[in-house]
Amino acid sequence: MPAIKEAAEAFLAHQRIAVTGVSRTPGSHGSNAVYQRLRERGYQAFPINPNAESIEGETAYPSLAAVPGGVEAVVIGTRPERALDTMKEAAELGIKDVWMHRGPGGGSVDDAAAAWGREHGIRVIDGGCPCMFGPTADGGHKFMCAMLKLSGNVPRNV
Repeated sequence: MPAIKEAAEAFLAHQRIAVTGVSRTPGSHGSNAVYQRLRERGYQAFPINPNAESIEGETAYPSLAAVPGGVEAVVIGTRPERALDTMKEAAELGIKDVWMHRGPGGGSVDDAAAAWGREHGIRVIDGGCPCMFGPTADGGHKFMCAMLKLSGNVPRNV
């Protein structure tokens, strides 16, 4: 199993990243923060929300398959019970990197979805946040990463 840092670097080496669960009301949604940070750092980020036509002035897509030109990686930021469907869609589209977002709470991690993804050749990061690593990181997220490794919400290996 690769270390979380190595897996995060590989994930963040992609430029076209979909973020599921991005909301029209961004205040309390971690997905929105991830989506915004990716865009700020030069990534082509795509908000996935089947209930919105646009988010933050950008086109929103109802599914991964709807993104023109496809994506290379996915951040799952929805409720955990939706993670398996997203994982299956990613596999159907040949997407090999999926990050299941989790901060201090339960987040979007679903153990069955993570296991299914791994069984189908997907590198799954099951916890933590892309904003904790590499070019998307900031001091606050780095500190949170260190603390959440202690609780297991950021895995040491994936």
